[in-house]
Amino acid sequence: MNLEEKTFEKYSPDFKRMLEYGFKKDKENYVFQKKFETSLEAFVMVKPDGKVIGRVMDCELDEEYINFRLPSSIGEYGARVKEEYTAVLEDIRDNCFVRNPFKSAQANRLAAEIKKRYGISPEFLWEKFPGYGVFRNLNSPKWFGLIGTVDKEKLVRKNKGKVEVFNVRTGSETERYLHEEGYYPAFHMNKKNWVSIILDDTLSDEEIMNMVEKSMASSNVHGEWLVPANPKYYDIVNAFNDTDVIIWKQSSKVKVGDTVYLYVAEPYSCIMFKCEATETDIPYEYMSKEVSMTHVMRIRLIRKYDEDEFTFKKLNEYGIKAIRGPRGVPEKLSEDLKK
Repeated sequence: MNLEEKTFEKYSPDFKRMLEYGFKKDKENYVFQKKFETSLEAFVMVKPDGKVIGRVMDCELDEEYINFRLPSSIGEYGARVKEEYTAVLEDIRDNCFVRNPFKSAQANRLAAEIKKRYGISPEFLWEKFPGYGVFRNLNSPKWFGLIGTVDKEKLVRKNKGKVEVFNVRTGSETERYLHEEGYYPAFHMNKKNWVSIILDDTLSDEEIMNMVEKSMASSNVHGEWLVPANPKYYDIVNAFNDTDVIIWKQSSKVKVGDTVYLYVAEPYSCIMFKCEATETDIPYEYMSKEVSMTHVMRIRLIRKYDEDEFTFKKLNEYGIKAIRGPRGVPEKLSEDLKK
């Protein structure tokens, strides 16, 4: 990756701002020139597809100066030229370009379309992987897509190079899609339920957006929450003996229609009840030494589990090491709780 590619990575040109900045249009391209040092001139050309080509010209010798691009022979003067030329590029970038969430043009077009249709922007959750953007359903904590950069040979043998892929949920139709051009076993995701699409325009934006719509529909479910209940403070074990509806301390995350799994603490230490939130945000003032409440929710019993089905030891196998407050339910645990 050369200096221009590195400087303008994830940026797209705003041609109107470029003309205002001082660029001149030369046929289809946009050209900018600026003198610096004593006899050097930066020549920057932006093509219609956004690609930036740059040169540093030595005006006295009428030839390109390239020493600053050669680390082995850069020297003090070359280092100063590189610093000043980089400053020229960065000023152009900051004044004439727009930052994009992703590298490839297709990834950015799709992100813009998802924002337009659904009002959803990618979430960048990992500092270690800044290019990985997650698309999350607004009605649930579930993802319906992920765009990230991978080695192409991870998907296609003997094809090296970095590519951006879009992971979408395909569920029971995964195997069918893997027999079609452009679809690959999901990278970094559950290969039974997801596929990866390389964003190189092999598949059109329209076809990928159709997949996004299906993936989003499959994630458009009510939330699922694991909520602790302490039998020392409330007789939750017998709470549903005479009724199937009780009130419970409100978590701001729980919405009407969400599933609430009640985990009963020691001496039971297991998930005991599956409930549905039928009403939320009910004002309710209560305070004691153990608990305080300002709002409650109404939950309806759906199912009772045997005490040996989902013990704390069993929950450890799903990655749950502690249950101190309302938390989401891992996908595999959700599947098993529904069996």
